[in-house]
Amino acid sequence: MASYFVCNTIFASIIARAGGINYYDIRKKCEGSLCYDFSNMETFLNKKSVRDALGVGNIEFVSCSPTVYQAMLVDWMRNLEVGIPALLEDGIKLLVYAGEYDLICNWLGNSRWVHAMQWSGRKEFVASPEVPFVVDGSEAGVLKTHGPLGFLKVHDAGHMVPMDQPKAALEMLKRWTKGSLAEGGKVEKLFAEM
Repeated sequence: MASYFVCNTIFASIIARAGGINYYDIRKKCEGSLCYDFSNMETFLNKKSVRDALGVGNIEFVSCSPTVYQAMLVDWMRNLEVGIPALLEDGIKLLVYAGEYDLICNWLGNSRWVHAMQWSGRKEFVASPEVPFVVDGSEAGVLKTHGPLGFLKVHDAGHMVPMDQPKAALEMLKRWTKGSLAEGGKVEKLFAEM
């Protein structure tokens, strides 16, 4: 908890100096308690037909539950990366992605921990080229992969990549689940290596 308070104090001072920016998307001002408008999602997930389909009964969906938030505070500063190398060694695929305009979970910090993570494929991952993540003929991000590990920086997106870039987010998930994440960047990669 001490780490949580120190880190949040530092982060709050950065936000105060930056003039109330949206820490989920630095291009925008923070409006509302969560800096994003989740009203459409809340309306949809609270429809009786959707709750029935999900099997949640009469439990109301809320975007940010204070109960869950408080219960998870002790986990905020826990280093969960230490368990990931064993998953990679077992061939479990991992995709880490971040919107390029997210401050709170910024792409640079995520890239650094992914690159520094100790596992048998680290050297090859670090040496692998960045390739364009292409969706509908346009570059939607920058992708780096080796073996079971992938890192994607999504262009023109903040923390909520699916809200900011829905087409790119859907394509990312489709390709990742099919094992063809780099599919759209193969041609560009070949030219870059020539």
